[in-house]
Amino acid sequence: MRTVCVRLRRGDDLLLSLRALAQREGLRAAVILSGVGCVTEARVRDASGVTVRHIAEPCEITALQGTVSDQRCHVHIALSREDMTTLGGHLMEGTYINTTCELVLLEQDGWRYGVEQDAATGYDEIVFQEDER
Repeated sequence: MRTVCVRLRRGDDLLLSLRALAQREGLRAAVILSGVGCVTEARVRDASGVTVRHIAEPCEITALQGTVSDQRCHVHIALSREDMTTLGGHLMEGTYINTTCELVLLEQDGWRYGVEQDAATGYDEIVFQEDER
């Protein structure tokens, strides 16, 4: 297994940065071990799978989890507002880092995440593949 650590900076788009990191590092099957920091604003898709909500206020990242590879990133985020209420959902482009975001990813040996269109969900879904590399 391999650990990849990176610090994102003010103005970085969280999802686009994760995708770029996966490409740059050639990640085949990684999980987010830790992701802490804060955002100036966020875009998340809710549980309907359709509605994207814009959170136009600074929030702390209280949880960040998901699967990351050079083929796909599926990430969920939980955010805490200044009044200490929390919200979250499926991370979308347009979630911008405020001061920092510290990311720690773990790449799993022997696996690769593929992508396959699933007619039942209408989404490109993950396919877990044993890796011969």
